[in-house]
Amino acid sequence: MRNKDVFMKTIKINFIPQLLEPILYLFGIGYGLGFFVREIDGLPYVEFIAPALICISMMNSAFFESTFASFVRMYYQKTFDGIINTPLNIDEVIFGEILWASTKSMINASIILLVVSALQLVRLPESLLLIPLSFLVGLVFASIGMCFTSLVPKIEFFNYPIFLLITPMYLFSGTFFPMSILPEQIQTISLLIFPLAHAVNISRWLTTGIAYSSIALSLLWLVVVAVPLTILSINLMKKRLIV
Repeated sequence: MRNKDVFMKTIKINFIPQLLEPILYLFGIGYGLGFFVREIDGLPYVEFIAPALICISMMNSAFFESTFASFVRMYYQKTFDGIINTPLNIDEVIFGEILWASTKSMINASIILLVVSALQLVRLPESLLLIPLSFLVGLVFASIGMCFTSLVPKIEFFNYPIFLLITPMYLFSGTFFPMSILPEQIQTISLLIFPLAHAVNISRWLTTGIAYSSIALSLLWLVVVAVPLTILSINLMKKRLIV
């Protein structure tokens, strides 16, 4: 609730970048690069990357909210200390942070979905299922981000997970080209450890009807991973805050 109130007070700053970013990507990469790529698996390139851009927004909004933003609230603003002095306990504060990051993922994904729908790049009403999916995907990335927040000594150390985890996911999760063109070993690694690969697979199926691997397995992977990651992140943060 506290984070929502802050968000609403700065909604113009939060809304405009999220609205403009997908338009820039769609025109710069989708239409620009698409002029040369033309089609992938029978889809115009801009339609191929549209669901991936939505998933990237899910990932970035949840991960950065639960890392940089949460670290600032915890370390610099001492917001966590203030809330813990109320009847709320540490578990509730951390779980609230994760839920808010997941909600941010859903808000941002909804904004981009509105843009790509207006450009007629996705099919409706099936694509509306991306909204609940974005909360689940956000929950996974928020928990991952919170795990790193519990471990980094300084805010600058977030550069490591961004470079070593987020950037590879951004490139090798079927976002800008099909995973099938990658070496089999990289495909296997991506499907085993990259949440974004499963999110893109489900999103592309919802928006275009094309699935590159089992939708049921991708959904199951996200659900099964979300629960232990959430529990792990809460426990790790409790250790850091109590110490």
